[in-house]
Amino acid sequence: MADPMRIRAKAEGDKTTVRVLMSHEMETGQRKDASGKVIPAWYIQEVSASLNGKPVLTAQWGPSISKNPYLQFAVKGAKAGDKITVSWKDNHGDTRTDEATVS
Repeated sequence: MADPMRIRAKAEGDKTTVRVLMSHEMETGQRKDASGKVIPAWYIQEVSASLNGKPVLTAQWGPSISKNPYLQFAVKGAKAGDKITVSWKDNHGDTRTDEATVS
């Protein structure tokens, strides 16, 4: 299983800024290893986020996203104590879900 995501969510007025650092190698399928073999593609395809179980973000990603991607987005209506859940799924079928509490 992948390393946990680092999720920070800070409420400021009616807007909450969510910052997510994901741990993933993100291979494009175009690089070669030391012996000249192509390294197979391995990247996050779907990212979703929810606030207290209600979807607030969905994204479709591809191989051009960098290794260990960083995502930042804003949510209206969240308050301190609410739960933000972030999930991803990669092209190998691996998934990761983590959550944080809005501060």
